[in-house]
Amino acid sequence: MSPICNARVLFKEFPGSDYPVVDQHLAYDDSQTVDPVTDPLDGGFLVKVLYLSVDPYLRRRMTPGGAPEESIQPFAINEPLVNYGVGVVLRSEHAKIKAGSHLVGFLPFQEYVILPNDDGITLLDSKPDGISWSAYIGVLGMPGLTAYSGWNEFSRAKPGETVFVTAASGAVGAVVVQLAKLSGCKVIASAGSEDKVEYARTIGADVAFNWKKDNTREILKREGPINICWDNVGGESLEAALDAAASHARFIICGSASNYNTGTPYNVKNLQLLIWKEIHFYGFLYLSLQPKHGPAFLRDMPRHVAAGEVKFKEHLTRGLARAGDALLDVLRGGNFGKSVIVVAEE
Repeated sequence: MSPICNARVLFKEFPGSDYPVVDQHLAYDDSQTVDPVTDPLDGGFLVKVLYLSVDPYLRRRMTPGGAPEESIQPFAINEPLVNYGVGVVLRSEHAKIKAGSHLVGFLPFQEYVILPNDDGITLLDSKPDGISWSAYIGVLGMPGLTAYSGWNEFSRAKPGETVFVTAASGAVGAVVVQLAKLSGCKVIASAGSEDKVEYARTIGADVAFNWKKDNTREILKREGPINICWDNVGGESLEAALDAAASHARFIICGSASNYNTGTPYNVKNLQLLIWKEIHFYGFLYLSLQPKHGPAFLRDMPRHVAAGEVKFKEHLTRGLARAGDALLDVLRGGNFGKSVIVVAEE
């Protein structure tokens, strides 16, 4: 077989505090080739990449430096972006990996990759009927595990409690809304458009509102007090949630999307309420909770999804060449559902 194109999306330079620019900070490169039949594997295995995940935290990896205590390190200049993906094995010289197997793990933004070992790779034996393999980078992947592990570790939810979820139509927030309802809670959900608000209602939110049009403080004052807050955005909505918090409320801090592309991040002004209301504040990265909650997640979540108890929505972008546009959609809130790049059909 003759060599074929192995297109990639390369990280070219750090974008500063503004949004990354396609063709400047990110570049689609189709100069590399691969021969799926003859390229040496050297004990590894050749993967055809099918789906790649686009998540807000990728913007954090476009900040230079990094810190020793952080597990999120910057992308390497002139190397492909990397994130969770699903692929199918075409050839293998690895004892545990067989041709035809599907897998999920950190994969580069390119069409084909030869992996030297199975570090960070999970083999997918099967999937629920009617669900795409792409679900394993969404509701059955990192976003779903983030929601599941954070909720089970920190919420201590009791039936009848009130939960506020920001970015409630997103890949993580939508799962949290449904886990909260399965726990018997009242759910207040915020989202950034009318169709996203309606989606939050369809997955169980008792109160859903458009934060761009409605006054968050007024709604939380009317519908609260809040016992649990799951926050994906930070900024003014976090400040409003603190004002509306009940005594001994639990705040689960999963993201700060409102501050990812602003020159001057919004400084929350009422953190003293952590003391006066004896609020518990939990920040976490899912990797630290994966050893504890991962096995139960892989056992429970496919069953919930297959039974329709946890619904999910995907925002598909077809073609690796549009990866930069997909990232900008996520950063600007233009996606509706879990953002997935369809690199190739199986």
